Amino acid sequence: MSAADFLDLSIQIGLGLILLGLAVAFIRLAVGPTLADRVVALDMMNITIIAFCGLYAIAIEDPSLLDVAIVVALVGFLATVALARYAERYFDREKKSPEPDADKPKGGGDD
Repeated sequence: MSAADFLDLSIQIGLGLILLGLAVAFIRLAVGPTLADRVVALDMMNITIIAFCGLYAIAIEDPSLLDVAIVVALVGFLATVALARYAERYFDREKKSPEPDADKPKGGGDD
């Protein structure tokens, strides 16, 4: 096995594993169950797409795809920050809202 054959095999295995990771992240995005799980799944999908762009750039020997990976990384970072700020406001609003049964007495009461 020559070095070029080994590189091609390694790239194919790497691309397959990246696609597997993307599928797992998509399942986590769909299943959830919480908002934080979905945000982490989106971030993981972003990272796997960046890795795919980098590895594919090596496979086809085209460095212009690395520019695409940088742009995807910047947009993904901004999206993660925006979703984190949304989640922070969402959870703060939940903590401040009174519970619907907070004014009812707990215990035996009138039956």
